[in-house]
Amino acid sequence: MKRREFALAGALGVVASAWSVPALAQKAGYTELKKPASTSAPAGKIEVVQFFSYGCSHCKNFDPIFEAWAKTVPGDVALRMVHVGFNKNFEPLQRIFYALESLNAVAAVHPKVFKSFQDEKKRLDNPEVLFPWIAAQGLDRAKFEAAYNSFSVATQVRRAIQLQDEYQVEGTPAMGIAGRYYTDGTQAGGFEQMIQITNRLIEQERKRAKS
Repeated sequence: MKRREFALAGALGVVASAWSVPALAQKAGYTELKKPASTSAPAGKIEVVQFFSYGCSHCKNFDPIFEAWAKTVPGDVALRMVHVGFNKNFEPLQRIFYALESLNAVAAVHPKVFKSFQDEKKRLDNPEVLFPWIAAQGLDRAKFEAAYNSFSVATQVRRAIQLQDEYQVEGTPAMGIAGRYYTDGTQAGGFEQMIQITNRLIEQERKRAKS
């Protein structure tokens, strides 16, 4: 999903559209940043960031592909997920992800958020809908509410926006590699191509670090 196509519907409903693939971008497949983006990976690790949104249908479709690939990455690769915030309407969805992350509940609940928000049309961006739904998933509602409304999660939301701007994210799902490279579905030409390009850039960065 291209950034300019995300408006109010991007956060408050399911967003879907076809990717267009410019010839020049398709040939290159990725962008090398003029100014490096921030990274938080330990020394010796290559950080890979997946940018996504719960309101993006492409992200929902990419999620199982990303999860399968994540199980295959070498030990020197550190993976992160970042929920984008292209405007203020994204913040409720961002808070869901970072609250789940703070409770170590992403693996258990993350796919269910996609399904409920997109397929079942549950308004999880509304706390009055979200909090009872969270309890129905077996999480402690009070702990989730506290995390959702916490200063820590608000900080994570701000950092996510900062990082998406540093990587100049133009669409989701997208990948940022080592603070140096960016690719998304439009540039790569599809999900599998995006994974292939990410693998290639990881190897490229690995060789660069050794030189």
